[in-house]
Amino acid sequence: MQGYGRLQVYTGDGKGKTSAALGVAFRACARGARVLMLAFLKDDPDYSEAIGAHLLPGFCLKQVGRDAFVNFKNPDKIDLDMARSGWELAKKAIAGREADVIILDEINIVLWAGMLPVDEVVGFLAAHKGGAEVICTGRGAPQELCAAADLVTDMQEVKHYFHLGVASRAGIDF
Repeated sequence: MQGYGRLQVYTGDGKGKTSAALGVAFRACARGARVLMLAFLKDDPDYSEAIGAHLLPGFCLKQVGRDAFVNFKNPDKIDLDMARSGWELAKKAIAGREADVIILDEINIVLWAGMLPVDEVVGFLAAHKGGAEVICTGRGAPQELCAAADLVTDMQEVKHYFHLGVASRAGIDF
């Protein structure tokens, strides 16, 4: 779509990184854009975005992680393989312009944990600017990714009800 093709990064320890990306998806779909969201580290069919993905015309969600704890200090081989597989899907979609907006949800954590090489991912994303709008979410975005991005939002927690014992709520937090 005309005017698309920037690299956006939503990072930080505050709530709302995926929600911000979904806000862009909502706006883009309202304008007739095709949106692909690849959810790294998330394969839970109970996530609200997975439940409601079919409700938004032009929106496609693919969960490319597994629904299990990931040890970021020593990731299991299956987690490394799934991160690689998800990244290969992302590269194909970006290079093939399969969508106008491509959200790489939680890829920042994947990079932070060393599950994919930062230089490979950043190099590819930088080389493919001008096609799809690409949005990378998750805590711990590497400096190299932030430097290559056109927009970086660092969401900082000021106050969170979680610290008061409020559990995550369906439809609000996931």
